[in-house]
Amino acid sequence: MTAQPIRVLLVDDQPLLRTGFRMILEAEADIAVVGESGDGEAAVADTRALQPDVVLMDIRMPRMDGVQATRLITGAERAAAPRVLVLTTFDLDEYVVEALRAGASGFLLKDVPAEDLVTAIRTVSRGDAVVAPSITRRLLDMFATRFPAADSPTPANLKHLTDREREVLTLVARGYSNAEIAAELVVSETTVKTHVGNVLTKLGLRDRVQAAVFAYESGLVQPGAI
Repeated sequence: MTAQPIRVLLVDDQPLLRTGFRMILEAEADIAVVGESGDGEAAVADTRALQPDVVLMDIRMPRMDGVQATRLITGAERAAAPRVLVLTTFDLDEYVVEALRAGASGFLLKDVPAEDLVTAIRTVSRGDAVVAPSITRRLLDMFATRFPAADSPTPANLKHLTDREREVLTLVARGYSNAEIAAELVVSETTVKTHVGNVLTKLGLRDRVQAAVFAYESGLVQPGAI
């Protein structure tokens, strides 16, 4: 039985960019572009109507920006809310952080190579994140003043984690891969994956990106920490 293609909604206020992304994605047999939206409000409405698996989301758009649209889309009442990939440029890093907090699964630069765009779509559709935790860490470091001081009270939900799970969460936030965490803690990668899964479940998070954001916001990891 042939697998269903990954349904993608393109959201950008520049028609030329949407056309470029469509051409790249429609060349792939396992990806289908189901629609295009020119602003955030249209993106929310089109997501409800078209039920895409992945939304490729611009940030700065008329009527409603990509952050608010992401917040509404990822909170949609459906069995599995669509995954959102944010499109950005280097000068919009602050918006990227806000989009990650709103529920996005990662971000791509607007000049992303075609093969990286395709890989990202496939990765996100499987439920993984495409932003390397190390990149998330650098973004969060830029906005350190938003996060709690080291002596702030420990959030209640952090107390649900075991000591080992907190260790794993700390390393995820610092940009370690599963293999690097396994080497650091002298355990197998399978064990690390289990711990990461437990952390996401207990904290109600979608993926490693949101886990990294949570670790910083909760004060578990301090910006600039190595």
